[in-house]
Amino acid sequence: MAALHRTFHVRSLVAGTRRALAGSLAGSCLADRCLWDRLHARPHLGSVPTFDWFFGYEEVQGLLLPLLQEARAASPLRVLDVGCGTSSLCTGLYTKSPHPVDVLGVDFSPVAVAHMNNLLEGGQSQTRLCPGHPASRLHFVQADAQNLGPVASSGSFQLLLDKGTWDAVARGGLPGAYRLLSECLRVLSPQGTLIQFSDEDPDVRLPCLEQGSQGWTVTVQELGPFRGIDYFAYLVQGSH
Repeated sequence: MAALHRTFHVRSLVAGTRRALAGSLAGSCLADRCLWDRLHARPHLGSVPTFDWFFGYEEVQGLLLPLLQEARAASPLRVLDVGCGTSSLCTGLYTKSPHPVDVLGVDFSPVAVAHMNNLLEGGQSQTRLCPGHPASRLHFVQADAQNLGPVASSGSFQLLLDKGTWDAVARGGLPGAYRLLSECLRVLSPQGTLIQFSDEDPDVRLPCLEQGSQGWTVTVQELGPFRGIDYFAYLVQGSH
Protein backbone atom coordinates (compact mmCIF):
# COMPACT_ATOMS: atom_id res chain seq x y z
CA MET A 1 0.00 0.00 0.00
CA ALA A 2 3.00 2.30 0.25
CA ALA A 3 2.63 2.94 -3.46
CA LEU A 4 -0.62 4.76 -2.72
CA HIS A 5 1.43 7.42 -0.99
CA ARG A 6 3.99 7.86 -3.74
CA THR A 7 5.20 11.35 -4.53
CA PHE A 8 2.62 13.20 -6.63
CA HIS A 9 4.04 14.12 -10.04
CA VAL A 10 4.01 17.88 -9.61
CA ARG A 11 6.43 18.26 -12.47
CA SER A 12 3.91 16.65 -14.81
CA LEU A 13 1.10 18.84 -13.55
CA VAL A 14 2.85 22.12 -14.13
CA ALA A 15 4.24 20.91 -17.46
CA GLY A 16 7.33 23.00 -17.06
CA THR A 17 5.43 26.28 -17.42
CA ARG A 18 4.59 27.26 -13.86
CA ARG A 19 7.62 26.50 -11.73
CA ALA A 20 6.40 28.97 -9.11
CA LEU A 21 3.38 26.74 -8.39
CA ALA A 22 5.34 23.55 -7.78
CA GLY A 23 6.12 24.34 -4.16
CA SER A 24 2.55 25.26 -3.27
CA LEU A 25 1.15 22.13 -4.93
CA ALA A 26 3.70 19.85 -3.28
CA GLY A 27 2.81 21.15 0.17
CA SER A 28 -0.97 21.42 -0.26
CA CYS A 29 -3.97 19.14 -0.25
CA LEU A 30 -5.14 18.91 -3.85
CA ALA A 31 -8.70 18.23 -2.64
CA ASP A 32 -8.85 21.76 -1.16
CA ARG A 33 -11.16 24.05 -3.16
CA CYS A 34 -9.43 27.21 -1.91
CA LEU A 35 -6.16 26.03 -3.45
CA TRP A 36 -7.79 25.62 -6.86
CA ASP A 37 -9.57 28.98 -6.57
CA ARG A 38 -6.18 30.63 -6.05
CA LEU A 39 -4.55 28.74 -8.91
CA HIS A 40 -7.37 29.42 -11.38
CA ALA A 41 -7.35 33.10 -10.45
CA ARG A 42 -3.76 33.48 -11.66
CA PRO A 43 -3.35 34.99 -15.13
CA HIS A 44 -3.01 32.49 -17.96
CA LEU A 45 0.32 32.51 -19.72
CA GLY A 46 0.57 34.33 -23.03
CA SER A 47 -2.53 34.31 -25.22
CA VAL A 48 -3.63 30.77 -24.27
CA PRO A 49 -6.94 31.04 -22.36
CA THR A 50 -6.90 27.46 -21.00
CA PHE A 51 -4.45 25.55 -18.83
CA ASP A 52 -4.11 21.77 -18.84
CA TRP A 53 -2.72 19.46 -16.23
CA PHE A 54 -1.07 16.46 -17.91
CA PHE A 55 -2.07 17.27 -21.52
CA GLY A 56 -4.84 18.84 -23.58
CA TYR A 57 -7.53 17.78 -26.02
CA GLU A 58 -5.20 17.44 -28.99
CA GLU A 59 -3.26 14.61 -27.35
CA VAL A 60 -6.33 12.44 -26.71
CA GLN A 61 -8.67 13.23 -29.60
CA GLY A 62 -7.54 10.00 -31.28
CA LEU A 63 -8.99 8.10 -28.32
CA LEU A 64 -12.13 10.19 -27.86
CA LEU A 65 -13.41 10.57 -31.43
CA PRO A 66 -13.78 6.80 -32.09
CA LEU A 67 -15.80 6.52 -28.87
CA LEU A 68 -18.08 9.30 -30.08
CA GLN A 69 -18.43 7.54 -33.42
CA GLU A 70 -19.41 4.27 -31.72
CA ALA A 71 -22.04 5.98 -29.56
CA ARG A 72 -23.77 7.92 -32.34
CA ALA A 73 -27.11 6.30 -31.49
CA ALA A 74 -27.39 9.04 -28.87
CA SER A 75 -27.54 12.36 -30.69
CA PRO A 76 -26.18 14.60 -29.42
CA LEU A 77 -23.93 12.45 -27.25
CA ARG A 78 -23.95 13.71 -23.66
CA VAL A 79 -20.44 14.19 -22.23
CA LEU A 80 -19.58 15.12 -18.63
CA ASP A 81 -16.13 16.36 -17.62
CA VAL A 82 -15.77 16.13 -13.82
CA GLY A 83 -13.26 18.53 -12.34
CA CYS A 84 -12.90 20.32 -15.67
CA GLY A 85 -10.91 23.26 -14.27
CA THR A 86 -9.75 25.53 -17.09
CA SER A 87 -8.75 22.63 -19.34
CA SER A 88 -9.12 22.53 -23.12
CA LEU A 89 -10.84 19.13 -22.95
CA CYS A 90 -14.42 20.45 -23.01
CA THR A 91 -13.74 23.28 -25.43
CA GLY A 92 -11.79 20.98 -27.74
CA LEU A 93 -14.66 18.49 -27.92
CA TYR A 94 -17.18 21.26 -28.51
CA THR A 95 -15.25 23.07 -31.25
CA LYS A 96 -13.56 20.13 -33.01
CA SER A 97 -15.82 17.09 -32.77
CA PRO A 98 -17.49 16.35 -36.13
CA HIS A 99 -20.16 14.46 -34.18
CA PRO A 100 -22.87 16.31 -32.22
CA VAL A 101 -22.00 16.52 -28.52
CA ASP A 102 -23.71 18.07 -25.50
CA VAL A 103 -20.79 18.76 -23.17
CA LEU A 104 -21.11 19.71 -19.51
CA GLY A 105 -18.01 20.75 -17.56
CA VAL A 106 -18.34 20.78 -13.77
CA ASP A 107 -15.86 22.00 -11.19
CA PHE A 108 -16.14 22.88 -7.52
CA SER A 109 -14.13 26.07 -8.10
CA PRO A 110 -16.39 29.02 -8.98
CA VAL A 111 -13.32 30.81 -10.30
CA ALA A 112 -12.68 28.08 -12.88
CA VAL A 113 -16.35 27.93 -13.92
CA ALA A 114 -16.57 31.71 -14.33
CA HIS A 115 -13.39 31.70 -16.42
CA MET A 116 -14.69 29.00 -18.77
CA ASN A 117 -18.13 30.58 -19.15
CA ASN A 118 -16.44 33.86 -19.99
CA LEU A 119 -14.27 32.10 -22.56
CA LEU A 120 -17.34 30.38 -24.06
CA GLU A 121 -19.03 33.74 -24.56
CA GLY A 122 -15.96 35.30 -26.19
CA GLY A 123 -14.59 37.21 -23.21
CA GLN A 124 -10.92 37.91 -22.43
CA SER A 125 -10.47 39.33 -25.94
CA GLN A 126 -11.11 35.85 -27.33
CA THR A 127 -13.33 34.93 -30.27
CA ARG A 128 -16.62 33.35 -29.23
CA LEU A 129 -16.33 29.57 -29.43
CA CYS A 130 -18.08 27.96 -32.40
CA PRO A 131 -19.26 24.33 -32.35
CA GLY A 132 -17.71 21.73 -34.62
CA HIS A 133 -21.24 20.46 -35.32
CA PRO A 134 -24.34 22.70 -35.50
CA ALA A 135 -26.16 20.58 -32.90
CA SER A 136 -23.32 20.63 -30.35
CA ARG A 137 -23.69 22.43 -27.00
CA LEU A 138 -21.33 23.38 -24.17
CA HIS A 139 -22.09 24.42 -20.58
CA PHE A 140 -20.06 24.96 -17.41
CA VAL A 141 -21.58 24.62 -13.94
CA GLN A 142 -20.19 24.75 -10.43
CA ALA A 143 -20.74 21.39 -8.75
CA ASP A 144 -19.02 18.92 -6.45
CA ALA A 145 -18.03 15.82 -8.42
CA GLN A 146 -18.68 13.73 -5.31
CA ASN A 147 -22.31 14.89 -5.30
CA LEU A 148 -23.61 15.36 -8.85
CA GLY A 149 -27.28 15.09 -7.91
CA PRO A 150 -28.04 18.81 -8.49
CA VAL A 151 -26.71 18.73 -12.08
CA ALA A 152 -26.98 15.15 -13.36
CA SER A 153 -29.62 12.44 -13.13
CA SER A 154 -28.82 8.74 -13.08
CA GLY A 155 -27.72 7.20 -16.39
CA SER A 156 -27.87 10.53 -18.22
CA PHE A 157 -24.39 10.67 -19.81
CA GLN A 158 -22.80 8.43 -22.42
CA LEU A 159 -19.20 9.59 -21.83
CA LEU A 160 -17.56 10.78 -18.60
CA LEU A 161 -14.09 12.32 -18.49
CA ASP A 162 -11.88 12.60 -15.42
CA LYS A 163 -8.48 14.15 -16.12
CA GLY A 164 -6.58 14.12 -12.86
CA THR A 165 -9.66 14.55 -10.65
CA TRP A 166 -9.36 11.13 -8.99
CA ASP A 167 -5.67 11.95 -8.38
CA ALA A 168 -6.53 15.24 -6.66
CA VAL A 169 -9.44 13.88 -4.61
CA ALA A 170 -7.40 10.84 -3.52
CA ARG A 171 -4.88 13.19 -1.94
CA GLY A 172 -7.58 13.89 0.63
CA GLY A 173 -8.13 10.14 1.17
CA LEU A 174 -9.32 7.18 -0.88
CA PRO A 175 -12.89 7.29 0.54
CA GLY A 176 -13.41 10.55 -1.32
CA ALA A 177 -12.02 9.03 -4.51
CA TYR A 178 -14.43 6.11 -4.22
CA ARG A 179 -17.34 8.53 -3.71
CA LEU A 180 -16.24 10.31 -6.88
CA LEU A 181 -16.16 7.03 -8.78
CA SER A 182 -19.56 5.99 -7.42
CA GLU A 183 -21.14 9.27 -8.56
CA CYS A 184 -19.55 8.99 -12.00
CA LEU A 185 -20.94 5.49 -12.46
CA ARG A 186 -24.36 6.57 -11.17
CA VAL A 187 -24.77 9.25 -13.84
CA LEU A 188 -23.17 7.13 -16.57
CA SER A 189 -25.40 5.28 -19.03
CA PRO A 190 -25.27 1.48 -18.63
CA GLN A 191 -23.72 1.37 -22.12
CA GLY A 192 -21.44 4.34 -21.45
CA THR A 193 -17.73 4.86 -20.85
CA LEU A 194 -15.86 6.58 -18.03
CA ILE A 195 -12.26 7.56 -18.80
CA GLN A 196 -9.82 8.49 -16.08
CA PHE A 197 -6.65 10.14 -17.39
CA SER A 198 -3.72 9.86 -15.01
CA ASP A 199 0.00 9.30 -14.63
CA GLU A 200 -0.65 6.80 -11.83
CA ASP A 201 0.72 3.32 -12.53
CA PRO A 202 -1.80 0.58 -13.43
CA ASP A 203 -0.64 -1.63 -10.57
CA VAL A 204 -1.98 1.03 -8.21
CA ARG A 205 -5.06 2.35 -10.05
CA LEU A 206 -6.52 -0.83 -11.55
CA PRO A 207 -7.19 -2.63 -8.21
CA CYS A 208 -8.99 0.49 -6.94
CA LEU A 209 -11.14 0.78 -10.05
CA GLU A 210 -11.93 -2.93 -10.12
CA GLN A 211 -13.00 -2.80 -6.48
CA GLY A 212 -15.18 0.26 -7.01
CA SER A 213 -16.60 -0.69 -10.43
CA GLN A 214 -17.94 -4.19 -9.93
CA GLY A 215 -20.17 -5.16 -12.86
CA TRP A 216 -18.27 -2.84 -15.21
CA THR A 217 -15.35 -3.70 -17.49
CA VAL A 218 -12.09 -1.97 -16.57
CA THR A 219 -9.22 -1.67 -19.06
CA VAL A 220 -6.18 0.57 -19.49
CA GLN A 221 -4.42 2.14 -22.47
CA GLU A 222 -0.99 3.75 -22.32
CA LEU A 223 -0.73 7.32 -23.61
CA GLY A 224 2.30 9.36 -24.60
CA PRO A 225 4.90 9.97 -23.60
CA PHE A 226 3.98 13.65 -23.53
CA ARG A 227 6.85 15.93 -22.55
CA GLY A 228 8.75 12.83 -21.49
CA ILE A 229 6.06 11.44 -19.17
CA ASP A 230 3.93 8.34 -19.71
CA TYR A 231 0.22 8.59 -18.96
CA PHE A 232 -2.67 6.16 -18.86
CA ALA A 233 -6.32 6.16 -19.90
CA TYR A 234 -8.36 3.98 -17.54
CA LEU A 235 -11.62 2.99 -19.22
CA VAL A 236 -14.61 1.81 -17.18
CA GLN A 237 -17.27 0.58 -19.60
CA GLY A 238 -20.75 -0.87 -19.45
CA SER A 239 -22.22 -3.42 -21.80
CA HIS A 240 -22.10 -2.52 -25.53
